[in-house]
Amino acid sequence: MTETAPYEQLVFSGGGLRCFWHGGWVEAVQQRMEFKPRRITGSSGGALSAAALIAGREHFLADRFIEAVKSCTANFSVQDLDDEDGRSAHQRVYEGVVEDVIDSAAMGRIAEGPVFQISVSTTGESQAGATTRAVLGGSVYQLEQVVAPTPKPRLAAYAGLEQRIFDARQAARDGTLPDLIRMAATVPPAFRADQWDGEWIYDGGMVNKAPLPEPDAGRTLVLLTKRFKKLPDDAGGRVQYIQPQSPVLDGSRLDFTDVDLLHQAWEQGLDDGKTFLSRYSQT
Repeated sequence: MTETAPYEQLVFSGGGLRCFWHGGWVEAVQQRMEFKPRRITGSSGGALSAAALIAGREHFLADRFIEAVKSCTANFSVQDLDDEDGRSAHQRVYEGVVEDVIDSAAMGRIAEGPVFQISVSTTGESQAGATTRAVLGGSVYQLEQVVAPTPKPRLAAYAGLEQRIFDARQAARDGTLPDLIRMAATVPPAFRADQWDGEWIYDGGMVNKAPLPEPDAGRTLVLLTKRFKKLPDDAGGRVQYIQPQSPVLDGSRLDFTDVDLLHQAWEQGLDDGKTFLSRYSQT
């Protein structure tokens, strides 16, 4: 028998292939708890994790990604530089997976589901030097994650990157949700950026890996795919951060040529989800 999970809000962080940890964790926990949140947010690859949860397509997402990775022989080639579909295998693979998983049926369920918001980063309305500023922001973000990793990066803001929160349910109604999910994981220069509402948008994790919903109210569960020494404020215990017990795909989160990585991340999520349930039972 399952019980309703005591969370009004769910947050899915990004993390490349580490996001398959989400799928394993949710699968384990849902053996006992049913999630019925009022609001869900996602950043970067976490936007796809969130969409798959709402649409009930977590396993289809895993199977489709595994199929795509099996046919991917290299993460980059010189020919990618002039490929109209993207500068890297990552963009081509990700776009194809998103379009297949978030189809019209999935968008229909998402449109009728809980509040769903996707966080992105943008250089604002000014088009001058947008890509350069995004690359600079991405570079200082990567540096910060090595020197002083945090779910809420600070240095990218100095390069002119800002956070935006978009209504994913409206995008589902408009039939543009796959585009929004893909754009929300755009990492320059590997991915070509696109515009949304007149702004160039990029990976939301560069400004906030764990974006709380707007409005933000109620008990909140944040699923991180990476371990951090210091977490954001928990709002007096209202916000609960869940981290992997050990590093997930350390150094391999963007390797789209090794299908074993997906299985590894999912299995680690399963183990961590079971540990969460055992500790929850003791409280």
